[in-house]
Amino acid sequence: MNNIANFLKTTFLAVGVLSVVSSCVKNDEWETPPIECSNKFPAPNISMADFVAQSPATGFKLITTDQIFDGYVVSSDEQGNFYKTISFQDKTSNPTVGLQIEVDKASNFADFPVGAHIRINAKGLRLGTDRGAIKLGSEDPIYAIGRIPQALVGRYMSGVCGGNGLDIQAIVPTPLASLADAKNPGLINTLVTVPDVQFNIAEIYPTVKKFIDYDAAGQGLDTDRNIEDKLGNATVIRNSGFFKTGGELLPTGNGSLTFVVSRYNTSWQMLIRSISDIKFTGARVDATPPKGGTAITYSGSFLENFESYPTSPANLEVYPKYVNDPVLGNRYWQLKTFSGNKYIQLGANSGSGPYVTYFAVPVDFTAANTLKFDVNVGFWNGNALKVYYTTNYTPLGDITQATKTDITSAFTIPQTPTSGYGVLAPAGTYNIPASLTGNGFILFEYTGNGSGVTTTIQLDNIQVQ
Repeated sequence: MNNIANFLKTTFLAVGVLSVVSSCVKNDEWETPPIECSNKFPAPNISMADFVAQSPATGFKLITTDQIFDGYVVSSDEQGNFYKTISFQDKTSNPTVGLQIEVDKASNFADFPVGAHIRINAKGLRLGTDRGAIKLGSEDPIYAIGRIPQALVGRYMSGVCGGNGLDIQAIVPTPLASLADAKNPGLINTLVTVPDVQFNIAEIYPTVKKFIDYDAAGQGLDTDRNIEDKLGNATVIRNSGFFKTGGELLPTGNGSLTFVVSRYNTSWQMLIRSISDIKFTGARVDATPPKGGTAITYSGSFLENFESYPTSPANLEVYPKYVNDPVLGNRYWQLKTFSGNKYIQLGANSGSGPYVTYFAVPVDFTAANTLKFDVNVGFWNGNALKVYYTTNYTPLGDITQATKTDITSAFTIPQTPTSGYGVLAPAGTYNIPASLTGNGFILFEYTGNGSGVTTTIQLDNIQVQ
């Protein structure tokens, strides 16, 4: 009898539980229990700005008393671009100071996401400047500012409660006018945003690069990508080899960029949290725009010996018949004079290249039969000149999008002297194919690099008949 009674009790209990569960599911009324949250440390007894101000000019200071202050997290290692560090600032907007804490722990975003209100008791930690930035970390026999062991992070750092859980606030990036403004030691480890930024043309032309480079084994490498603003200021975005989306192609447009200001010794290295910090949806700004090209005339018979042009300004920007366009670098073809003879010249010597610059000459290909020009080289250390024709280039437009046919092999380009200069001499004759008709351009392309090919090229007597 007792067995039957126990069986019935168990059965009724199971049915009751299932009934309650079923009722919850049908009514979609799952409830999340409230999260108990209690602040681990007492209220702050020093502002973060006053705490950071204690950092010595060199070396470090060991904090021996309870110094408690608050901050707000601005970094995130969720995408792998921050490694065992947490950057935070003293306010959610218009911060006065930023700081970095070194922790021997990964996936910090799970405990301290962007905007997390944190409280630190620095007693027992070291405060000092390490490789260009003020940091807070553990005592370490090797490093001045060591990483806090994972098991001890909670001793020094904790979230601040808000409502039922961690207080998380929206961080408002500090708006700056230029990348030059970001190179301010007072902004290190704070979140900023700069308008009208783009990747340097060398990062996207002739091939669009990825956020990071990879070695032969396919392992990601720490990679700098050069950025610039509309005012010509430049710096780099530093991407970790562990950046999860590092294999994606760089955006080619222009727009706003949000980043955590960082410096490694004397080198500024800006850090993005994810590619969502990049809003390059606008058209690119050409920092070295094409010059000339305002009075293009297509002709099937002409001789250009440059004798009619003044030597100042030297980069031909006031000569509307041609287009002078630096695609990479900032060097234009320049008008030069030697022994009473005028010609155009370009070289990469003493530069920091790479350099790619075009001199575009308009031609009526229907009426033209041949192309000739004189050429000279100086200090030859590699081929720097190519010649093309194109029929779909729009003057002053994006010359990288033009379809170019290489006709360099029709000419003899000197490969001497390797020291000093040679003499201008005919390069040969190109017979324009009968099938090539309509208006277009002959393009003289200079390609050099301040750390590679620096050959100087001189051109004169460009003739179409």
